[in-house]
Amino acid sequence: MTSPTISPLSTAPKVSREAVLGALDDLLQPAGFKDYGPNGLQVEGRPEVRKLVTGVTASLALIDAAIDAGADAILVHHGLFWRGQDGRVTGWMKQRLSRLLSHEINLFAYHLPLDAHPTLGNNAQLARVLDIDLLPPDQGRFGDQLLGFLGHRTASTAQALADRVQAALGRNVTLVAEPGRSVQRIALCTGGAQSYFEAAIAAGADVFITGEISEPQAHYARESGVAYIACGHHASERYGAPAVGTLVAGRLGLEHQFIDIPNPA
Repeated sequence: MTSPTISPLSTAPKVSREAVLGALDDLLQPAGFKDYGPNGLQVEGRPEVRKLVTGVTASLALIDAAIDAGADAILVHHGLFWRGQDGRVTGWMKQRLSRLLSHEINLFAYHLPLDAHPTLGNNAQLARVLDIDLLPPDQGRFGDQLLGFLGHRTASTAQALADRVQAALGRNVTLVAEPGRSVQRIALCTGGAQSYFEAAIAAGADVFITGEISEPQAHYARESGVAYIACGHHASERYGAPAVGTLVAGRLGLEHQFIDIPNPA
């Protein structure tokens, strides 16, 4: 992961904000999802973009790092606006918005579309990192809006797979399973997808990998015999945004930098 750095003046060509938005929309197809907040351009900045910074969440730390890096636009998975939130611009919201607006930085955010992309999304990229071979889309999806992915890897035990996830992501994981249980058919859905566990069980998974675990899932795992691995919300979703950013920046001739802001959650 790239750490925040101060960038020299970019020599990349200028591309219109609308061209960047069009490329992202064409790739991620946000109109096909019922989501929890707006996808696409959330905060309008300068009309032309040379440098794109990607990250997981539009936190103040990421915004400040992007400013230091000379960004014209930021692409994230977790944007600023969510259904049902307090609409007042105070506190943390004021701080984040004031930084973006005063520096004329465009903020692009894609939530479920960035989870679901079959090759560049969070699920597909986590599978790549963990050496999981995904099934074709017509065979390997489950759950609401078919956001869960199914795949397989060489037969292993639940503990060995948990150790692999922990080593690959660089953080402790929670495993609920008999350590020696054989696992081969893998279901995964990044982030806060603990509610997808029952659908993963119904899809015939031996193990479910996601970011978080809530109290009921531990009981479901013990009672069903299906292993559960919680590897961290942030840790499971570090890979989609930079994969999309790399592709779009390459197509448009933009400079691109991924900035990872550590998060224990």
